[in-house]
Amino acid sequence: MNTLMEMFGNLNFTVLGFPSNQFGLQSPEVNHETLNVLKYVRPGGGFVPKFPVFGKIEVNGLNEEPLFAYLKESLPFVNPVIGDMKKFYWSPIKVNDIRWNFEKFLITADGMPFKRYELHCPIENVEKDIAELL
Repeated sequence: MNTLMEMFGNLNFTVLGFPSNQFGLQSPEVNHETLNVLKYVRPGGGFVPKFPVFGKIEVNGLNEEPLFAYLKESLPFVNPVIGDMKKFYWSPIKVNDIRWNFEKFLITADGMPFKRYELHCPIENVEKDIAELL
């Protein structure tokens, strides 16, 4: 995501990071610890995000943030494999739920959901779509 900011950050583009602890309970830290976790633990190595990182939210289930309900409704998931449900910490589980960390949504400058990317989507695909929108 830092690379995307370096490539496009001066062109009416930004990345927004929304931590969640709903995927394998991998983010148990409290909000004021998030930047230190990123810097020293995961990914570590002194990583500092070049984009805003918000407080932890729920992106799935009964308490999901309305923004993510809207994004998931607007851009349905196309992968028929849901994954290991023992690692999901929300209910109810729905077919359009975010499946794991680092799923991405691309939104146009006028606020319209444009495309959804799964965790393993090559970043080059995201770069190409951003370049086309800008």
